Amino acid sequence: MKRLVAVIMAGLCFSCAEDPIPKPKAFLRLDYPQANYHPVRTALPFSFEQNELAEDIDNIKVDQSKKTFGLDIQYPDMKGTIYLTYKQVNEGNLESLIKDAQNLTQKHVVKADEIVEQPYENKLHNVFGMFYEVGGNAASQSQFYVTDSVNHFLTGSLYFYAKPNYDSIYPAAVYLKNDIKHIMETITWN
Repeated sequence: MKRLVAVIMAGLCFSCAEDPIPKPKAFLRLDYPQANYHPVRTALPFSFEQNELAEDIDNIKVDQSKKTFGLDIQYPDMKGTIYLTYKQVNEGNLESLIKDAQNLTQKHVVKADEIVEQPYENKLHNVFGMFYEVGGNAASQSQFYVTDSVNHFLTGSLYFYAKPNYDSIYPAAVYLKNDIKHIMETITWN
C-alpha cells in the first residue's frame, strides 16, 4: 500500500512540468459567403438591391387606407430577418414618422451597451436618413430610416430568432449590418 501511495505521489509531482494556463476566450468562427446583390422588383413605390443569401420576397403586407407596406427580408441560415416598413409622407406627418423611428431605436437603451448614430445622405437619389448600430444584448442590432422628405419614408430593423446574446450573434449581425447599409445605398424612389 505504501508503495502505491509513493507511486501516485511521484506521478503527481512530476506529471506537470508547466503551470496550467486557462484557455483564452474566443469566438466561434462563422464564415459567410461574399455578398452578391441583385435588384428587387416589386410593385412598391421604391426599389433596392438585396443579398442573394436572403430568400426572395414573396409576401408584402399592404394597408391601403394608410398607404403602408411591410416586407420581410429573411436569412434562414442566420436565423435573422430585416423588417422593412414603408409609409407615404403626407402633409405634416414627416416629423412624427421620424420621431417614431427614433423612439423605436431608443426602446433598446435598456439592454444596449451603446447606440451609434450614422447619418446617411445621397443627394443624387434624394435619400436622407439615419443608421443606428445597437451594441450589446439588445433585441435589434441595427435599425435605420430613409426618406426623400416629401413623399416616401422607409424604416428597417434587424432581428434574430434567438436570445440576444451579442457575442454569439456578432458575426451575423455585422454581415447583415452591411446588407442594411447596402439597402440604404441602393434605395431609389419610384
